[in-house]
Amino acid sequence: MKTLLISLTLSLAAAGVAQADAVDALRDFARDVKSGKANFTQTVTAPDGKRKKVSSGSFEFERPNRFRFVYAKPFEQTIVADGSKVWIYDADLNQASSRKLADALGATPAAVLAGQNLERDFALKALASDGGLDWVQASPKAAESTIQSLKLGFKGRDLAAMEIVDGFGQRSRLDFSAIQANVAVPADRFQFKLPAGADLIEQ
Repeated sequence: MKTLLISLTLSLAAAGVAQADAVDALRDFARDVKSGKANFTQTVTAPDGKRKKVSSGSFEFERPNRFRFVYAKPFEQTIVADGSKVWIYDADLNQASSRKLADALGATPAAVLAGQNLERDFALKALASDGGLDWVQASPKAAESTIQSLKLGFKGRDLAAMEIVDGFGQRSRLDFSAIQANVAVPADRFQFKLPAGADLIEQ
């Protein structure tokens, strides 16, 4: 689950040209949106399509490679990338883990949203519109990627949703709201401080 959460990410409005298709909107987002924040609802569906888990929280990022996810419901968890490491803190266990950003990011959704080498890591393809959104598929170029597929849905020029299928066939969809693009995010939001008494596992 933690691997999935690391690979998930959220996003903000893509500043694109008028009437741009989803591929152009994604390229514009990767090029023009340097920072931002949003709320999200995440729905994870088991490979059998029957079992679902819903969580919600907020997301902040600043390129390159700095982001903060805060899962508020139903369980508290925080994921912070400071540009060199990714930290995951589980409030219920009072336990944190960390690993090098290069090992954790790779060709993942987080690389789409907070990275800086979109088309080095992904092949992009426009998909049919569905559910009121224009979709683009981002296929990882790395053979060792931990995800089967990644799709991003745009409403006009705004990135509104993301769907990920991991290597086990588990599907995760994130729907974004209260999007703010290119807003100032305090630097300390991307710094992780180990809570008092918490255990730390470094990988």
